[in-house]
Amino acid sequence: MTNAVAGLGLAPDAAMVTFPIEMFLPGSDISPVQTRKREFYDGLTRWRSAFGGDGAVETPLIRVNGESMEEAFSRVNNLMLANRWGDGLPLWPPTRERVDWILRGATQPRGHRVGIFPPRGGVTTVETCAIALAMAGGRPEYLPVLVAAVDAFLDPASGSAQLQAASGSAFPVVIVNGPIGSQIRLNSGFGCLGPDPQRPAGASIGRALRLLQQNVGGALPGIGTMANYGGVRYTNVVFAEDEASLPPGWATHATERHAYAPGQNSISLAFANGATNIRRRGAKKETPEEDALQGMYRMADFMRVPNMPGLSGYEHGTPGILMLPGVVANTMAGLGWTKATIREFLWEHSRIPTGHLRRAGCPAWLEIDSSKVVRESIALDPWPITASPDNFIVVVAGGGHPTNSYWLQGYSPGVVGRTLDLPASFESLLADAERELGPR
Repeated sequence: MTNAVAGLGLAPDAAMVTFPIEMFLPGSDISPVQTRKREFYDGLTRWRSAFGGDGAVETPLIRVNGESMEEAFSRVNNLMLANRWGDGLPLWPPTRERVDWILRGATQPRGHRVGIFPPRGGVTTVETCAIALAMAGGRPEYLPVLVAAVDAFLDPASGSAQLQAASGSAFPVVIVNGPIGSQIRLNSGFGCLGPDPQRPAGASIGRALRLLQQNVGGALPGIGTMANYGGVRYTNVVFAEDEASLPPGWATHATERHAYAPGQNSISLAFANGATNIRRRGAKKETPEEDALQGMYRMADFMRVPNMPGLSGYEHGTPGILMLPGVVANTMAGLGWTKATIREFLWEHSRIPTGHLRRAGCPAWLEIDSSKVVRESIALDPWPITASPDNFIVVVAGGGHPTNSYWLQGYSPGVVGRTLDLPASFESLLADAERELGPR
């Protein structure tokens, strides 16, 4: 709440009357609110902030000394943890030299304001992004992707103001389209959501975004974010669509969702709060048609769960992101499937019978929702998990193996796209990477 108040531009020491969480659970006694009414009156009529000014001051640099490089590195990491700037893993010290190096990837001045990071409301600039990317072990050619992702994250349509602090453990998913994916070594194939020393960009960009969420947005566990579990939050999810493996006639995610031109460098950001592997391939000698259809039913059946995770994106967002390996996409395309028909199938066969909704207590969630579309959907039987099949995200990514698909459970009021601006020196940055990291 302190972060949320500050994020609205109010004083961070605004008057509050706090109660234990037990008071807000079903069957609780709220009479203590009545007995403490004087605190409300005083807060409304007598409170004065101890803060003055607008807080727009330059942060001083910190000097850390050590008898050796190893000792100085250890001390600076301990300092960052002690000040709650770290994430528990070693960080690169964001020295002036390293931040200036990262800023070679910028297309705007270092002081250019990107936005206000919720819930605390910290001002985010291009330099702020560069500092986080430096700490996360990133490189200058990654900066255009990070700045665009931050800009999309801060768009109110993304829902970040709520999801950044809510208990549902949401994390941002950034899908990259265009040639920049392969140029900066962003993974789209085997292990694209995990660590890959051959393609390290996704981990650095996602970790930098997470550091911004924490250090600028105030999303500290149990303090600025009430996420019960916080899974996937070390590096979030950043990957490229495997455009080279798209079947003929299949458009990229960026073109389908945001109408960006093919070949346009862009990112798309949505929130998810879970991930699971779904076995897609059969075990015996099914025909290709049987194998494809059985896999589609398994995926739809997995989505048909009365868990209410996607109500925030029911109307305009997404119920989730389905990842299909290129080899699977091409096989299905040969059988006549398209991204559009896949979405239609999932939408139709993931519907939940009203009886199942009722026994899980879901109608109450539908009845109290702020969206008229969600409230009226209670009359549908079976109930579709999203208002439109177009809301499903289907991307081609993952290694060339046919057995599995991957489902990122959506928790996303909107899917926000951004095109990328590249610095004039971008080709030079790529040449530096070739020398320093080896050939792509």
